[in-house]
Amino acid sequence: MASSLDIKAPVDGVLVALDAVPDPVFAGGTLGEGLAIDPLGDTLHAPCDGEIVHCARTAHAVTLRSTGGVELLVHLGLDTVNLDGAGIELLVEAGQWVEAGEPLLRFDADQVAQQAMSLITPLIIAEPSGWRLTSLDTQKSGETARQGEVIMRLEAPAASPNVAPESDEASPRQTQEMTRDVILALAAGLHARPTARLRAIAHEQNVDLELVHDETHIDARSLSRLMNMGLVEGDRVTLIARGKCATTALDAAERLLSEAEADEPVASAAEVPTAEAGAGQLAGLVASQGLVVGPLHHYVAALPTVPQAGDDPAHERAALGEALEKVGHSLKTALAQAKRGARSSEAEILEAHLAWLDDPALREAAEGYIDSGRSAGQAWKEALDDEAAGLQATGNKLLAARVADLRDLQRQVMACLGTAPSIPQVPAGAIVIADDLTPSELTALAAQRPAGICLVAGGTTSHVAILARARGLPCLVAMGTVLESAEGDMAILDAERGLLEPQPDIASLETMRKRIAESERARDADRESAKQPATTRDGRTIEVCANVAGGAEATLAAQDGADGIGLLRSEFLFLDRESAPSVDEQRGEYQAALDALGGKPVVVRTLDIGADKQLSYLPLPSVANPALGVRGIRLWASHAELLESQLRALLALQPLDALRIMLPMVSGVGELRALRQRLETLAGELGVSRLPQLGVMIEVPSAALCAASLAAEADFLSIGTNDLTQYTLAMDREDPGLAAQLDVLHPAVLRLIKTTVDGAAGRCPVGVCGAAAGDPLALAVLVALGVDELSVEPSRVPAVKASLRELDAGALAEQLSAWSDLDDGAMVRERLKSWLKAPVVA
Repeated sequence: MASSLDIKAPVDGVLVALDAVPDPVFAGGTLGEGLAIDPLGDTLHAPCDGEIVHCARTAHAVTLRSTGGVELLVHLGLDTVNLDGAGIELLVEAGQWVEAGEPLLRFDADQVAQQAMSLITPLIIAEPSGWRLTSLDTQKSGETARQGEVIMRLEAPAASPNVAPESDEASPRQTQEMTRDVILALAAGLHARPTARLRAIAHEQNVDLELVHDETHIDARSLSRLMNMGLVEGDRVTLIARGKCATTALDAAERLLSEAEADEPVASAAEVPTAEAGAGQLAGLVASQGLVVGPLHHYVAALPTVPQAGDDPAHERAALGEALEKVGHSLKTALAQAKRGARSSEAEILEAHLAWLDDPALREAAEGYIDSGRSAGQAWKEALDDEAAGLQATGNKLLAARVADLRDLQRQVMACLGTAPSIPQVPAGAIVIADDLTPSELTALAAQRPAGICLVAGGTTSHVAILARARGLPCLVAMGTVLESAEGDMAILDAERGLLEPQPDIASLETMRKRIAESERARDADRESAKQPATTRDGRTIEVCANVAGGAEATLAAQDGADGIGLLRSEFLFLDRESAPSVDEQRGEYQAALDALGGKPVVVRTLDIGADKQLSYLPLPSVANPALGVRGIRLWASHAELLESQLRALLALQPLDALRIMLPMVSGVGELRALRQRLETLAGELGVSRLPQLGVMIEVPSAALCAASLAAEADFLSIGTNDLTQYTLAMDREDPGLAAQLDVLHPAVLRLIKTTVDGAAGRCPVGVCGAAAGDPLALAVLVALGVDELSVEPSRVPAVKASLRELDAGALAEQLSAWSDLDDGAMVRERLKSWLKAPVVA
């Protein structure tokens, strides 16, 4: 017998440490030791030579036994047992001998990924038979493995002298034997998860546990044999337990097998659709509201321009190698940032790109074109054109979906070997369809005046979503499917309910045009009075300012009646570039915003980078919880020169009386004092005698709780509701699975907002610049709690002012104390909706 056993990757994919698998049965090691892989292919192969000893009835799992007796469980995805075999094709059968690398099962990745919890595939040593796992490099978690690459190694058990077995009297487990008949109620049958729980029960209660069915006795310690029984819902089994705790063990095992709900997964909030698409409609998430009708236009970014013919082949090969190395470095940097930010979907895409980039066949094909006289850039283009055509020709959905990865990689490498392309022309009034857009692409597209945008990818908190809202451009994101309608087809974009309807009938078009006309009339009425103050029914005047990314949006805000700029996100000036902007470049952008507002206050937030916002030229340390790491004002400790250049640009603006400087992620008054001292020192160096106002964002609970001491030092406070909510509820705002619970109207968040307002009373004004300021329900509560100013996207200014004029803030304030004891934000919203709908008594 061989002294070691190599376990090989069953598919190309990204390695995942077992304890990082989002399933407690696998992550806790209940099923055994092992590793997992997030597949980049559609076929799982044998990880070693062996006999197939079990194939799951639902085709999602295969167990094989090596010649040394080691049993390996290959389990496609998580909760895939509930698919009942849909989208999975089993290629082997029990009793069959397979060689390492032979295919075990094939699956439709799109179908399985959409219907199961995850495609992450555990590879578990279900029965080691004395073999010892000696090589399992968990540091490789997150790295790409090729199918057939060794990812684990086991060593054979050492020979040992014969030992006489213990007598029955000596065994503590033989003191009691109990039996019980059970009708199996598990809808998916006896698969990996319940068998793992049975083994855990036996271990925890220190008993021998057997299952008997049709005179077949199986020890609960053997997972593969349990699964090989093929038990399904309705089967009768006998449980036998031996040991002092036999009754307790049988009680637990009976509950497990006879209660259907014990094996049914709970749907996450992310699986609940925001809108239900009807026939012929596609659903997405609303990133920017609006209603439009227009022709569809498929946006495809142009390729960089490269020379057709090459010079010396050796020179072109070297140029190609340098380009590949440069792109590889960029991808690895982006991958590290995605992992630091826990953006798993983005990391998976980058891993796929790196795998393509390292493919020797692609490079060989490109070098073949170089040898025939092409330039390095043209050779790379043609090589990837060929590869894309080959993938499309297979008719395999999974492979065809990889074409988008190839095109992106094609563009990146060609950009290193040619000149940047211009943004493609988009027809005015069109509904633009794209896989995704960068912020710079969105800005260039918006200048061509499309009617709306629909993105296959993206998220509602992305930079593209923020820019679309700022421009009042209706936008859906995360649509999840490529629209195949013909270019120019008429469509309806309902970015209020989150629906796109290609090729609508005449009646639908007429209905939507009436809705658009009504909406326009309401907006026109709001714009008429937008430049007037927003005074509530009970006489409170609230400033309504705008959140912008730069001078161009500040101009839009002024036109829409904003009372000032409540948040200029200066980080947009630092994104999508190779190096930080100079002092002069920053000063020009900030000055344009001041000029646009004509003396009204402009609040510039200093650089807020970290967590979900990363700069390629500003590497930050990798930490387990990046949202709790270095960001905002904490950057001063390691990148003081970057922030000082920003302060120098701000101190050069005119008039300084209109400027407000705001500090993000302040957790205590000491940080504010240190920054004010540095600002005074810089002002002295520059000969500036009058300093601009200095304020802080209230984003973390400690700042809210210490609002009184902060207000004694600050000129103003501004609540960032997005971060305050995520830090209060300990819920990552980038996690779609928590979106339904991440509510600013949660009583705990409202109490912190009230604490901030009360602490600042009589000391300094309090504003809100987070997304809640534009929420029609939340803004009413914020004003009733006592905030002085709301800052929203420019296009929302007229509507927010109109809403405030209909609000009796004092009457609502009387209700809030009773609502603070409600369970959650959903209950507060229901009470608030009912209160707002109640007739107003004159």
